[in-house]
Amino acid sequence: MFVRPARLDDLPAIYRICDETGTFVSEDDRTPELLGHVYAGPYVVAGEDTRSVVVVDGHGVAGYLLCALDTNAFERWRETTWWPGLRADYPRVLVGRSAADQEVVDLIHAPPVASASIVTQYPAHLHIDLLPRIQGCGIGGKLIRELIEDVAKRGVVGLHLDVGSENVRAIALYRRLGFTELERTSDSLFMGRLTTL
Repeated sequence: MFVRPARLDDLPAIYRICDETGTFVSEDDRTPELLGHVYAGPYVVAGEDTRSVVVVDGHGVAGYLLCALDTNAFERWRETTWWPGLRADYPRVLVGRSAADQEVVDLIHAPPVASASIVTQYPAHLHIDLLPRIQGCGIGGKLIRELIEDVAKRGVVGLHLDVGSENVRAIALYRRLGFTELERTSDSLFMGRLTTL
């Protein structure tokens, strides 16, 4: 197993992992690439103000870690560059669309914006997804520790993430890595960590 920078030709595998590990795994009537358009693709495409790595094992890409170093700048880039094409491809209203797809299409048309109170102190944010076959072997913690060191060297003072409030295992990992709770919604927990503790 090894880690390397993500490439554009990794996008199909990254999208597949995003779909397989995402919220709507149990929904049969969903469009597989939708979650990837929202939660993965822009980080790989955006370039220099992001950090994207993939974990590769004997079966191929098995996980990824994606990070936007400046959340506000990344959100502006998505609004001007990423979302317009997707909004044209996936109109807000389409008869016969599944409820799972509609929920994600709504995010494309009205993406959540990071809370100013969080971004001020924790300007970077990350997403990490690992397939079950590589979970529990320490690679997630290793990736996040390396990311913290990397963003600190770039002058980033803190980073945050959003995790499902029922994902007890991931929350425990983030706490071990020094992340603390910042905000909570009905289904999400926002956690942050300064790059120097």
